[in-house]
Amino acid sequence: QVQLVESGGGLVQAGGSLRLSCAASGTIFSINAMGWYRQAPGKQRELVAAITSGGSTNYADSVKGRFTISRDNAKNTVYLQMNSLKPEDTAVYYCNARIRTVTPLAVTDYWGQGTQVTVSS
Repeated sequence: QVQLVESGGGLVQAGGSLRLSCAASGTIFSINAMGWYRQAPGKQRELVAAITSGGSTNYADSVKGRFTISRDNAKNTVYLQMNSLKPEDTAVYYCNARIRTVTPLAVTDYWGQGTQVTVSS
């Protein structure tokens, strides 16, 4: 069984910073891509940033230059450093990881429970 546990959300003023963390645990053989998505009220979930096991990254245009995704493979953890936050960044942020397990033998997308990020103007 695999779990993704997120932390680091909260309330911050516009222009401020937050750092999200997401740790994967369980019967993990390997982790491929990891990423962060967000969903604002009344909107669809969207990709914010993703990182491969080799460290290649991609970002949504709306966060380029402000957010940085990174990962610690030894800790099965992915981070999202968010700087220069704007009110439009307000959303529930979800961690995602594509994980290969041995029991059962499978590659599956797992999701965290979500963490609220609120940016006040």
